Amino acid sequence: MQLKEDYNIYYPIILVILGIITAVYFVNNPGGTMAARLLNYKEVIRTLRQHITLVIISMVGAILFSVPMGIIVTRPKFKSIAPVVDNLTNIAQTVPSLAVLALVYTVLGLGFKTGLFALWLYSLLPILRNTSAGIQAIPDEIIEAAEGMGMNYTHIIFKIELPLALPVIMAGIRVSAVVCTGAAALATFIGAGGLGDLVVTGLALSRNTILLAGGILTALFGMFIDSIFGILEAYLVSRRNFDIG
Repeated sequence: MQLKEDYNIYYPIILVILGIITAVYFVNNPGGTMAARLLNYKEVIRTLRQHITLVIISMVGAILFSVPMGIIVTRPKFKSIAPVVDNLTNIAQTVPSLAVLALVYTVLGLGFKTGLFALWLYSLLPILRNTSAGIQAIPDEIIEAAEGMGMNYTHIIFKIELPLALPVIMAGIRVSAVVCTGAAALATFIGAGGLGDLVVTGLALSRNTILLAGGILTALFGMFIDSIFGILEAYLVSRRNFDIG
């Protein structure tokens, strides 16, 4: 068990080291003069910074919107529409991320803010679905017991429902973060930048070194995000508190 915990803690550090090694290798071995003009530390840092910004801002916005909305649709007044919301989110999740980016582009045009909005929109669904599903899965007997012990509406939400639903909610956030990281690579097509710039440039110029640098860094960043949220999930679940006394 200790070995597993140590592995989880050090896994993101290993991924960061691999990312640094990857960047250093390709910058020092660009594979030609033309590639060297694009594959340098300044360009790699620029695209990585844009990618990180896209993912973090869109994910924070998605969490702040989807978790409260997931709570709202499970309230007694709206419980009848909860299955409808769940079905709609399941259907909407089948829409490819590139299609979402294209639809948003037709309304907002090109730019970084357009990419942010599109990624935020695409990141909402897994969190909303899992928040709703996690709360709905709580047995009615538990809620009735809490009410019988004199707990008010707010206490039931924060001391009973959210702690019980936390593993499911965190799973949705984790999936959303990984999906968002991958979709952020496609945001380059609407002028939002990110590591996708390297991939698209490598394809356009037929320079495999640029293509591989962008692709490998995107994959490593996706695994890094997944590992960070995995550690956060394990920590929060282990620390969750139930207080009905």
